[in-house]
Parts: sequence; C-alpha cells; structure tokens
Amino acid sequence: MPGRTVLVATDADEVFDEVDAALSDDRTSVARVRAGRDVVAAIRQLEPALVVLDLQIGNMGGVATCLAIRNEESGGRLDPQQVLLLLDRDADEYLAKQSDADGWLVKPLDAMGLRRAVAAIA
Repeated sequence: MPGRTVLVATDADEVFDEVDAALSDDRTSVARVRAGRDVVAAIRQLEPALVVLDLQIGNMGGVATCLAIRNEESGGRLDPQQVLLLLDRDADEYLAKQSDADGWLVKPLDAMGLRRAVAAIA
C-alpha cells in the first residue's frame, strides 16, 4: 500500500521533530524544507497529502508561503493542497484566516492536538 507524505516547512529543528514524531508512522512519512521559497517546488515533487507551514520561516514566512500556494492553485499550476499553519500566538489567527489556510494550531505543539488539527482538515 502506498504511503502518504506530509511536507513540513520550518527552519526550527524542534518544530520539525515534534511534527515528525506526531504524524509519521508505517504509512506516513514526513519530509522537510527549511525555506518558504522551496515549498511549491517540494509540493510538485512530493505530492504531499498535507503541507504544514511554520509561521516563522526565514525570509518567506508561513502566511506568504500559503498565499503563494493558493496563487499557484488558482492559476491551475498546482493541485489543491491541504495546509495547516503553525502559529506563534492566539493573535496570529487573524493572519491564518487571511492566508486561506485550511487550519491552524498555536504552538507549543503537542502530539494529540496536532493529530486533531490534521484530522479536522483531512
């Protein structure tokens, strides 16, 4: 049975480790890019079931990256993606809504909360 891939965009090792530990299993692999500008190319290459974007990623953050994904989708250059945005604080929910993310979760992460957030958008 083919597995599914979750693509995580973060430059923070601890965020990647938490997502990987919570979501990887015998059917799910977790791949990583460290920069927002690399996400669209990684989506084209990996065809992930889910894209997880950290709000703070280098010089192209999660909101800008989500908007870039949505732009590619609307132009027919990318299939629709499920996007989960990882926020730094509750007040960032406004940004998540503006980015058209499918869901969001405020850090710090916990495995059960992350799994629930993924299930809610899957």
